[in-house]
Amino acid sequence: MTSIQQPLMIAGTEIKPGTRETIAIPVAAMYTHDNLSISIQVVRSKRPGPVLFISGAIHGDEINGVEIIRRLLQHKALRNLRGTLLAIPIVNVYGFLNHTRYLPDGRDLNRSFPGSATGSLTGRVAATFIEQIVSHCSHGIDLHTGARHRSNFPQIRADLADPVTQQMTQAFGVPVAIDARIRDGSLRQCAADLGIPVILYEAGEALRFEEMHIRAGVKGILNVMRSIGMLPESRSRKLPPEPIISDSTSWVRSPDSGIMRLLAPLGAKVAQGQTLAIVADPLGSTETPIVAPNAGMVIGRTNLPLVYAGDATFHIARYGKQVGAVERHVEQFQEELQPEFAPPHADIDPDTAPIT
Repeated sequence: MTSIQQPLMIAGTEIKPGTRETIAIPVAAMYTHDNLSISIQVVRSKRPGPVLFISGAIHGDEINGVEIIRRLLQHKALRNLRGTLLAIPIVNVYGFLNHTRYLPDGRDLNRSFPGSATGSLTGRVAATFIEQIVSHCSHGIDLHTGARHRSNFPQIRADLADPVTQQMTQAFGVPVAIDARIRDGSLRQCAADLGIPVILYEAGEALRFEEMHIRAGVKGILNVMRSIGMLPESRSRKLPPEPIISDSTSWVRSPDSGIMRLLAPLGAKVAQGQTLAIVADPLGSTETPIVAPNAGMVIGRTNLPLVYAGDATFHIARYGKQVGAVERHVEQFQEELQPEFAPPHADIDPDTAPIT
C-alpha cells in the first residue's frame, strides 16, 4: 500500500500531494495499430489518509458506475479530501465501446484477476489494473449493475467476515446488503488476497442510466469516504440506518414459456406463495403463475417480458423476521432519492449534487 507521504507513481507519472492528474494507462495493442489504455483520474490531498479506488464498467455494458464516478469527481466535498482517490470510470474499454459485457477474447474480466502480463487480452487488462491501481490502495469500491434486461435493487455485496469491509458496507447507506462469498478470479478476491477490503455496489440495469440508483451510489461513496477518514463528518448529516443483511438469495425460474406480466416491483416485500408474475401464451389459452417459494425481498428481476421455461425471473433475498425492517428501510430510501419532475438540479440532494 502507498502512504500519502510516499511517492505515488502510476504508469510512469508521479502524482504529487495536492495535485489532480488524469493518466492514460497503456494496456495492450489492438490489431488496428492503435493502443488500448485505461483512463484514471487521481485526486491527491496534501493531508495523509487512505488510498481509495472506485472502479466502473469492469463489465463494459454496466454503465451506471460511469456516471456515478463522473458526478463524484465534480463533487465539492473533494475539496476537503484526506488521502488519495483513484477514480476509474471505464475499466473494460473494449466492452464499453461495443456495448458488451466481455472483452474481444470472450472472457469475463471479473473472473480473470489477477491476470497475467503475458496472457490473453483479458488477462493483460486484469494484470495491469492490479499492478498499476489496486496495489497502491488501502480500500476499494467496485460499481456494477444487473445484466441486459435485468435490474438490481441498490445493494452492497461484500465478505462481511472482514471488519473493515463490514464497516464500509454499513456506512454506504443502502437498505440491503448481501453477505456474499468471494468468487474465484473476481476483483474482490484478488484485492482481499492483497489485504485490501473491497465492497461491490450493485444497482440498475446494463446500458441504462437510472437516476435514483446513481444518486444512491454517489451518496454511498461519500458516506464510505467519511467513515474511513477521507472526508470530514457533517454535523447536519443524518446517519443512514444500518443495512439489513442477508446471507441467502435465490432466483425464481419461470415454470413455463410465454409472455410474462410482472406484478412484483424491485424492492418489494413478498410472502411465501405470493404470485410474482403471470406467464401466458400469445393466444391467451393458458396462464401460469410464477410463485415466490419463500418470503423475502425482490433484489433483482428480469425486465424482458418474453421467457422460456427455466429462465431466471426474480431474485429473492431472505431476511427472516427482519423483512419488515427491510421494507421500512426501502420506503425511506426511495422517498429520499427518488427524482421528481422539476427544473434541472432543483431536486438534487446537496450530498449528491455535482459542482456547477
